[in-house]
Amino acid sequence: MSDTWSNTEVELIVADYFSMLTNELSGKKYSKAEHRKNIIPLLNNRSAGSVEFKHQNISAVLINLGQPFIKGYLPRFNYQKALEDILLDFLIQNIDIEHHFKEFSDKESIKFHLPIKYEELIIDPPKSGMFKEPLAIYDRNPIKVNYLEREQKNIKLGYIGEEIVLKYEKWYLKSINKPNYAEQVEWISKEKGDGAGFDILSKNSNGTDKYIEVKTTKLSKETPIFFSRNELEFSIRHSNDYHLYRLFNIEDQAKMFIKKGDFNSICYPIPLTYRGYF
Repeated sequence: MSDTWSNTEVELIVADYFSMLTNELSGKKYSKAEHRKNIIPLLNNRSAGSVEFKHQNISAVLINLGQPFIKGYLPRFNYQKALEDILLDFLIQNIDIEHHFKEFSDKESIKFHLPIKYEELIIDPPKSGMFKEPLAIYDRNPIKVNYLEREQKNIKLGYIGEEIVLKYEKWYLKSINKPNYAEQVEWISKEKGDGAGFDILSKNSNGTDKYIEVKTTKLSKETPIFFSRNELEFSIRHSNDYHLYRLFNIEDQAKMFIKKGDFNSICYPIPLTYRGYF
């Protein structure tokens, strides 16, 4: 078995991945195991683990393109440029896939399981260092909209995430015998607008202010976040009391991780836009 995948093999697995992805985005049930079982005979004596890893590489390419990916395939960013090229060719030839991405980001009828067990909500954040810089500038990318960023700007989704965090903070403060602090938790983005640089004003256990920025996604915890310059600068000024609350899998047993500090320290920031003055 050759370690290097042929173009034909990559074309087959990319098409199979998108078959699963469109089902997932449409809410249709499918079996990853069944897909894997069916595609292995078409490949060059590949193991199940090798197929799984290639699916994870495809997830990473889609993330770098700013597009949704299959939640069950943890992105692996150490992929080859040939995979990028073949995936872009697939998108060019199947541009109708974009309507699935749009429906994913703009969906209003967002559902999540209630009641949420706050004592089971928090998990460990993703490991640092998984991300690698993209191998190329995607000048052939037929999809010009970053649907991952667009999902994060979904007003309904953001409202749900912030409401969960608001209730979680009140629950947490009561659980550590600080009910008076719980009564002081404020939903800043709702009551005063989005320009404050954070969403929820809470209290640390010693009574000092705790600034919480909430980022919510229907995808997995590895999904990148998007933040404004105002949020970045506020996080730097208040790094000792600034917290990112990242809600994910919001429609399927929602979970959350928390990271403290400014955005430069809690993630790997990449500037996406520039402003030109004359």
